[in-house]
Amino acid sequence: MRAFVWLLLAAFVNATVAMAGASPLSPPVVLTAAHKRAPRGAGTPPPLPPIPLTTDLPSAIDSQLPDLGSEAYVALPENEQVQIGYAMMLQMRAQNQLLGDPEVEEYLNWIGKRLASQSAQGGAHFNYLCVNTPVVNSFAAPGNFVFINSGLMLFTKTESELAAVMAHETAHETQNHLARKLINAQHANVESLAAMLATILLGAVGGGGGQAIEGGIVASQGLAAQEQIDYSRSVEEEADRVGIEYLAAAGFDPEAMADIFGRMMDLEGVQDAWVPAVLQGHPITRDRIAEAQARAAQYPHAPDTSSPDYYLIKARVRVLTAPADEDVQRHFAEKIAHGDHSLGTMYGDALALTRNHQATRAVKILMNLRRRHPDLHLLYIALGQAQAQAGEMPQALATFKQAMRLFPLNVPVTVRYAETLMADGRNAQAHALLFHLFNIVDPTPGEIQLTARAASAAGDLGDAYYYMGYYQLSLGNVPLAVKQYQIALGMPRLNSVQRARITAALQQAMGYLARMRRHKS
Repeated sequence: MRAFVWLLLAAFVNATVAMAGASPLSPPVVLTAAHKRAPRGAGTPPPLPPIPLTTDLPSAIDSQLPDLGSEAYVALPENEQVQIGYAMMLQMRAQNQLLGDPEVEEYLNWIGKRLASQSAQGGAHFNYLCVNTPVVNSFAAPGNFVFINSGLMLFTKTESELAAVMAHETAHETQNHLARKLINAQHANVESLAAMLATILLGAVGGGGGQAIEGGIVASQGLAAQEQIDYSRSVEEEADRVGIEYLAAAGFDPEAMADIFGRMMDLEGVQDAWVPAVLQGHPITRDRIAEAQARAAQYPHAPDTSSPDYYLIKARVRVLTAPADEDVQRHFAEKIAHGDHSLGTMYGDALALTRNHQATRAVKILMNLRRRHPDLHLLYIALGQAQAQAGEMPQALATFKQAMRLFPLNVPVTVRYAETLMADGRNAQAHALLFHLFNIVDPTPGEIQLTARAASAAGDLGDAYYYMGYYQLSLGNVPLAVKQYQIALGMPRLNSVQRARITAALQQAMGYLARMRRHKS
């Protein structure tokens, strides 16, 4: 089983690389190619390193539930689950299914880790990613990867509703539901296992979401329809129950799960119309909503207090996911004309204006918002970007400098500042900034590539090729990573620290490559 999982991972990675068109490239092309960002926490090859928690919430709660995960861990160890989930993430990234926006990813992981930290596992190894699709859905993948559709984010009315869905998917992970369904694959042949994970990926990118994924795992194993339905219902009930515990313990409104389920129930019949009936084993029903309401009643009432970031991120997603031929600014302008001058609406209007190359108007709006809300880093980022587009580069750099003082080591602030510095030709400063940040914070592939571009533009080709090797390694392309590291070692004027770092990275990559070859033989 373990050897096959490695082979399956390699197949997924190879497909990802082929789809992305990766190949050994000359320095000018490698370092300036357009790129899409990958999700937070996916910057290094599996297994992923821990991500520091951003919350000091109470310790994990004891759910008094049976240990459903023990058998799953024996049959499918955690590192192999991570490999499968990571491979799925790479495939989705290669197909441009992920939104890849640092501000959105930061927010989702802030909410997600706040929830996951209530479990016995803690939140360090969880990764929350945004899928760019209007379908109202979410799903969990093996290895603590949780995918939230942009359509779901726009569908929610409160932060607690969004957290409720994320808590449900987080519970699927902590209770090892997907791993348990993969257990039976130990006795399957290669063809059926490949079909199973193909079904997972189809559900992920085709809009079926969690129901198609979880159902596909079971159906591809040839289990009886009723057995699949019974099992799916039991795990859904457990995910609801545990999810509400996480929701309440993290300080969100526990009643929000029933609220969002009630509105999603009206959509489910349309959303899942393409999924075979045998796979629809856990629909949202009135009984399920009533059970969620009864469970929520066991916890103290916690009225929803959505954070300002919720409204900002929701408006941001609305702008980022709008089709190219849609006048998204008109959407916000009409809301303002009807008297809606809320934070989210005004921020969305400014983003849409910047997108429409009307940055001067956006600057005025964002300056006013920042005066009213000086503690929101998203406003500084948007203002700095609008000022840069409007030709006010000194003001843009001053805005980002202030943001760096107020929000040190904030990834979106630092990345956007570095991008602005590079636009102003200050590549060495951008390189130093990113180098410092990513010695402390785990970078994503897109952030690694940005650092490589900054190093190249600053004339430091040794670091540029080092980061391109790191970038290829994060994508699973170990042979190309080895080549990039070898080129890096051949660059002139390397100092002793650079040479030691590149040599260590090359040895690590060659170790990966040797293990992959052993598994294939």
